[in-house]
Amino acid sequence: MTQHFDLIAIGGGSGGMAVVRRAAEYGMKCAVIESARLGGTCVNVGCVPKKVMWYAAQLSHALHDAAEYGFDAALTAIDWSQLKSGRDGYVARLNKIYARNLANSEVTLIAGHAAFASNNSVMVNGETYSADHIVVACGGRPAVPDIPGAEHGITSDGFFELASLPRRVAIVGSGYIAVELAGVLNALGSEVSLMLRRQHLLARFDVMLREELMEQMQDDGIRITTSVSFSSVERADDQTITLHTDDGVMDGYDTLIWAIGRESKVNGVNLDAAGLSINDAGFIPVDEFQNSVVSGIYAIGDVTGQAALTPVAIAAGRKLADRLFGGKLDAKLDENDIPSVVFSHPPIGTIGMTEDEARQQFGDDVKVYQSRFVPMYYALTARKPRSVMKLVTVGATEKVVGCHIIGDGADEMLQGFAVAIKMGATKADFDNTTAIHPTSAEELVTMR
Repeated sequence: MTQHFDLIAIGGGSGGMAVVRRAAEYGMKCAVIESARLGGTCVNVGCVPKKVMWYAAQLSHALHDAAEYGFDAALTAIDWSQLKSGRDGYVARLNKIYARNLANSEVTLIAGHAAFASNNSVMVNGETYSADHIVVACGGRPAVPDIPGAEHGITSDGFFELASLPRRVAIVGSGYIAVELAGVLNALGSEVSLMLRRQHLLARFDVMLREELMEQMQDDGIRITTSVSFSSVERADDQTITLHTDDGVMDGYDTLIWAIGRESKVNGVNLDAAGLSINDAGFIPVDEFQNSVVSGIYAIGDVTGQAALTPVAIAAGRKLADRLFGGKLDAKLDENDIPSVVFSHPPIGTIGMTEDEARQQFGDDVKVYQSRFVPMYYALTARKPRSVMKLVTVGATEKVVGCHIIGDGADEMLQGFAVAIKMGATKADFDNTTAIHPTSAEELVTMR
């Protein structure tokens, strides 16, 4: 006998959990289907364990700085197994919290892989479940290049399975995952080579951010090679990895990490049975209200190709439930001015238009303010990484349409400034805000 729900979410990640729990608040009978651990990419192989590793890397930097502040700090090798055990234990606790949250919301958890049986029903482990509304939120997975020997490399998922710290690692990619993993491994003691298929890191970010990050990564000892085209990968009997390129070979690596992007995880979901298909980029097309082309079926999160950020999926899920069950007929995700952070070393915080985007749209109406300095923390240290900040403004009122920060604390300070920018703040509003001294953040309200 088919069990019927008001709403079913396929995927127990950030988006799926958000939509069913918000719908349950409106009294709806909901279910979430998940074949793996609850929490999706973010909790299990993304944001959360990544941030733990980033903290470990930050501690490594601090230990090296401690002696110059007068501490008798003895530097020893990291106990990778202890770090991994602690990190994995923290993730496991979060998995349990997610399960408890579902139970508290009276949402049914169905363990297994879902496949559409029709436009309003799915099959899981031989059982059929139907719903008035079905949300596809099965997320994404790391992409791997289609070249001989690619299987000798691992992805970001495999990074979290590493039993020991790599000695010499090659990371292929130029996006936020590539630079984050490169920074962590370098800080913890690996010899890191970062290989870019084009010329730049973080191609979609403001040019100031990507140029400054590349320079500081190289100063930290990361070897960056640009314009690399790979043809094959080999692993020798001694497990040494060799990468074959159009220009020769790169060898001597014990670990290869592919960080070349992510793709939607719709394999086996049987979209055809529901009348759905993916676009040329491999994602499920949706409109601004998360509607697919089939009435009653929606998609949210990484499977849509929208901004691949946990808060975006959560917001989209909650807004969708508000619209379907809360009487808020115009509720939808606001895709304008979404703040984001790259947990590189140093971190990056960014919101709004890049300088190039603003000039393309507004021409001579754009005025840019920029500040470059060495934070006070490094007054006593030999290493002198810089912080760089940029405000992009438009028009006679100098409305702030972009804010870009690289440097210590960028990740934390951006959230507050993002609120101001979202509210339409002008450069005068920034100027009229009293600075907090001595901080790096004060530079954003004292630029001239």
